[in-house]
Amino acid sequence: MSLSKVFSSSILKNNPIFMQLIGLCSVLAVTNTLTNSIAMGAAVTFVAMMSNAVVSLLRKVIPDKIRIPAFIVVIATFVTLVEMILHAYVPAIYSALGIFLPLIVVNCLILGGAEGFAYENKVIPSLVQGIGSGVGYSLAVIAMGFIRELFGSGSLLGMQIFPESYPGIGFLVSPAGAFMLLGLLIAGFRGFMKKRAN
Repeated sequence: MSLSKVFSSSILKNNPIFMQLIGLCSVLAVTNTLTNSIAMGAAVTFVAMMSNAVVSLLRKVIPDKIRIPAFIVVIATFVTLVEMILHAYVPAIYSALGIFLPLIVVNCLILGGAEGFAYENKVIPSLVQGIGSGVGYSLAVIAMGFIRELFGSGSLLGMQIFPESYPGIGFLVSPAGAFMLLGLLIAGFRGFMKKRAN
């Protein structure tokens, strides 16, 4: 499979959120603002890309019986690195992402990429697949964050977009609103993919 096909398939046909429905907890929890969504998308993309590359490099020396614990150690290393950087340079985002930042370690998107792709393929395709999965995840969380912050609070990236008198759709910034919006986005994305296939 060509690298471009691996990349596009990871974003569209195998989109982790809209098609595979994995890693949904963070999507529902941190997308109340666009800033949080962008930060989470960048963190997941970095961890997916780097862990896929390392797992692929080590795939011939990791014994089959301990591959999952080995994957978790590799992923946890990169998650810890992301946590330390965010904590040092952008503590507000570090606090906003909260527990969902360390939970990247067990995100099925990243574990699935390591187990299902990187463990079976060479470094460059694995790196590309990690980037594609991260971009697919990022598109989903950014779409959620954009809609929730704009229509829920009337702002984007903390800047007021709608007039101060705009009451906001409070339901959108609630967990139930996130759940409903995610369902609508999944339905829309799948409809688009079905139309594209036809």
